[in-house]
Amino acid sequence: MSVSATQPSTEPDVQPVVAASGTEAMPPWHVRALRLWLSFVALLIVAMILVGGATRLTDSGLSITEWQPIVGAIPPLSDAHWQEAFDAYKQIPEYSQVNQGMDLQGFKAIYWWEWAHRFLGRFIGLVFFVPFVAFWFAGYVPRPLLPRLLGLFVLGGLQGALGWYMVKSGLVDRVDVSQYRLAAHFGVAVLIFGYTLWLILNLGRGPRGAVAARTPALVAGVVLVLVYLQLLAGALVAGIDGGMGFNTWPLMNGAVIPAGLGAAEPWYLNIFENPLTVQFDHRVLGYTVVLAAVLQAVWLARNPDTDGLRPSATALAVLSLLQVALGIWTLLSFVPIELGLAHQAGAIAVFAAALYHFWRCVAGEAPARSQTAASA
Repeated sequence: MSVSATQPSTEPDVQPVVAASGTEAMPPWHVRALRLWLSFVALLIVAMILVGGATRLTDSGLSITEWQPIVGAIPPLSDAHWQEAFDAYKQIPEYSQVNQGMDLQGFKAIYWWEWAHRFLGRFIGLVFFVPFVAFWFAGYVPRPLLPRLLGLFVLGGLQGALGWYMVKSGLVDRVDVSQYRLAAHFGVAVLIFGYTLWLILNLGRGPRGAVAARTPALVAGVVLVLVYLQLLAGALVAGIDGGMGFNTWPLMNGAVIPAGLGAAEPWYLNIFENPLTVQFDHRVLGYTVVLAAVLQAVWLARNPDTDGLRPSATALAVLSLLQVALGIWTLLSFVPIELGLAHQAGAIAVFAAALYHFWRCVAGEAPARSQTAASA
């Protein structure tokens, strides 16, 4: 005799969760294991971004003049090896024009920052690849998720190559890396973090249909793009040390709209190479992000059909306001390393909040569970 699927059961709730594509089911413990693993990877990515920021703030990024993906994981282990690395550093313009006379101890201080940044990249690759293979062979990775995880791994490898491409720009004719390559390197790191977070959020969700809240999703997407552009603008500021000048607020260079914004020729170079314009753009984008986030939160609060979206929108607005306040504090303090890193961490938090809110608009309610019928 068959028993209706709606009849209460005494069995534990171990029903499989439908995968995001709707083609394969994932047991709940598989979802939990994959989320824990990818969450750890995401945290490591944030740590690497912050160590990269510290490397930039301490002018340590050119201390290792070679890219050795495998053997480079081992730092100098003897006095002779340290001297060899230091001699290589002495051959680049940064030493002769900026750090002339630096002793070996001073070189070690900047070397360890860059080594830690590169080591974290290798460690993330290991933390991703080994569990991925184990989960794959154990049957934890559904078929639709496989290419997405492989794509994430490939992106990580390409990011390492892009990092070396960035470093190379400062080894011959410059005393610093190219701000264009720095912004690209940082921007890809943020995208990798965002993609990892997106995978975590979608693990175990039901089949994807139409967008749950089309207009709010469009607005949330625009805000997310603004946040990302603001992060890239911040990277350009860091790339030309733009935060070390014009350390006043709310006026900049004594005016709301300072003179000299178009001093560089041709005009478009001002957006990327004029420190005054680059910082001004970063400020204006910051105000724009806050305005957009606050207006979005107010609009959703006044809309009776968007109850489920209000908490994430409000959190994004609050984080945006806090981030602007932190940015002003950092600027007025002439960018000490502690505040500089806090400001960078705040930027990642705002991006994560914007991405999560956008996902809430697209994904809608809680994950759907497959319904199974018991029989007797």
